[in-house]
Amino acid sequence: MQSLEERARRYATEVHAAAGQRRKYTDEPYIVHPAAVVELVRSVTDDENMLAAAWLHDTVEDTGTTLADITQQFGAEVGALVGMLTDSAQPQAKNRAARKVAHFRHTADASPQAQTIKLADIIDNTRAIVQYDPHFARIYLVEKQVQIGLLQQGDATLWQQAQVTIAQGIAQLRQRPYNVPEAWFTRQAAKYLL
Repeated sequence: MQSLEERARRYATEVHAAAGQRRKYTDEPYIVHPAAVVELVRSVTDDENMLAAAWLHDTVEDTGTTLADITQQFGAEVGALVGMLTDSAQPQAKNRAARKVAHFRHTADASPQAQTIKLADIIDNTRAIVQYDPHFARIYLVEKQVQIGLLQQGDATLWQQAQVTIAQGIAQLRQRPYNVPEAWFTRQAAKYLL
């Protein structure tokens, strides 16, 4: 019989592929991102529910999968973790900053286990965005810096790794050829005051 994690891996691989989803910058099959998140989570825990949720963390947002589907197939704990990691719709939000603040509050209320998975997600996404889209990375890095400030209950090792990854990205963007001034990052961060 397959383990919970293996079932989650297979399910996530199938539904992301069926949705035609690819990684934005590299056009790789989307599953490379959940796989990277899982390995980061595995570096700090062997909790099978967390590893399953790491495989499944984007399925509700990005495919036809519902939280009910996840709970039915993988159990209440995995369903709850995926729910905490799923960006809730913000139809009343006027702009990106307002939507992001609502999402930051949602993840700040998540369990330590879900916060740990979110930190792994941030680490992997940050690496790709800084490498492939430095213009958007300016905004993204500020947002993630604000968000990880609210994820203090997540694993301390991954929290530190996320902080270093974000700081390195900002330092890179302050250098040539980008030359983004420090004051720009400060002004941008003020848009997300909670």
